[in-house]
Amino acid sequence: MSSRTQSEILRLEHTRNYLRPGDVSTALRLWKDYVHRPERQLWHDYEWGDVHWYCCGNPLEARALMDTVMQAMPARNARELRRVVSRFDAVWNRPSTP
Repeated sequence: MSSRTQSEILRLEHTRNYLRPGDVSTALRLWKDYVHRPERQLWHDYEWGDVHWYCCGNPLEARALMDTVMQAMPARNARELRRVVSRFDAVWNRPSTP
């Protein structure tokens, strides 16, 4: 991401009461790691949940947080972040193999 977008994220993290410094990068990492997990692990999470989410962060909540952040950003910066997030969303939305 450009330095302008990173600067805007940093500004939001310091001015919004629902964000702390580093929240957006943590959310992005959580979502990226989650969508690249094997399908059987994703199915297990869907059926029974994941106890590690309590300590390490819920990737679905992280994805929702990124939506909130993108709405709070100026359009130009939001487009850039949306491009990054959409690459991971594409992996998430990919049809499963038979």
